[in-house]
Amino acid sequence: MVGTLLEESVGRTFIIDGESSPGGSPVDFQQTIPRNLVHRAAVSEVFVTDLNIVGQDRFEVGAQWPRRHGFFGPRTPGSHDPMLYLETFRQAIMLVAHRAYGVSLGTVFVGGRKTSSITPEGLVTEGRPIDVVLRVSVQDVIRRGNNVGGMRFEFGCFRDGELIGTASETIRCVSPAVYRRLRGDHFAATPFQAIALPTVEPVLVGRERKEDVLVAETATPGTWSLQFDPDHAVLFDHSVDHVPGMVLLEGARQAALLTLGDPYALPLRTDFDFSVYVEFDSECLLTAEEIGVDADGSRLVRVVAEQKGRPVASGTLAMRRS
Repeated sequence: MVGTLLEESVGRTFIIDGESSPGGSPVDFQQTIPRNLVHRAAVSEVFVTDLNIVGQDRFEVGAQWPRRHGFFGPRTPGSHDPMLYLETFRQAIMLVAHRAYGVSLGTVFVGGRKTSSITPEGLVTEGRPIDVVLRVSVQDVIRRGNNVGGMRFEFGCFRDGELIGTASETIRCVSPAVYRRLRGDHFAATPFQAIALPTVEPVLVGRERKEDVLVAETATPGTWSLQFDPDHAVLFDHSVDHVPGMVLLEGARQAALLTLGDPYALPLRTDFDFSVYVEFDSECLLTAEEIGVDADGSRLVRVVAEQKGRPVASGTLAMRRS
């Protein structure tokens, strides 16, 4: 069974009047949605399973977290990786935009500020795949004629009917022609242009494989060079012309782990702003600093990404020590 909205054509825009809404229909977890709807090349990297209408600009998205994943963990035997949660709502954004608002498949999504929060209880592993439901509210929809120019997403993540997390992100929707002009000489850039430096040992950031380590030491204490394997099957699942946001977030997480000296600390809350594209052809530096302790005891780490001497992204991670 494929969910309510997935039976419709990509180009259709849904207008819900409250009476025609099928609200109350449970989301389905039997299969993942088509991979092109979440901009993934590999079916194995799709986590969202279904999409239903709840009301005007309100939706429910089903997703399943695998028992194990080659990159997203779980990070410890007892806890799923919070980054898997971030990837889940990233995919949900694309699914809702394409299916519910008629955003064409060639459109490029440009993210801005991204926030997330999840409870330790919500990440507990149970030796089996975990079904979660994202309740989505779409706000501040910008329309330009028949096209959508941007929108803001608010999420609540539910597991077994209990709220375990929230998230939000504002995106812009850019046509292929506009994006090509926007990127200029960087339009055809590839990750193979990046200069590779020796990364820190995997054990220092809670990893087993060298290719999953995204930071290298620099001569400046508290500052690391962002590194990545261009052939990484998850981080570079498909062609991109700039450093993906998820790569920056994972790099920031690893910088925070090194700052705390705790390779298995969990980023339960994140608040990041992405201001400009991070390019492949010059070094990106991550500077991390512990700035305090949150009310729940989480250690707050501020991370600033700089390229060519200017900030390109910055944010705070609330890390729960292992």
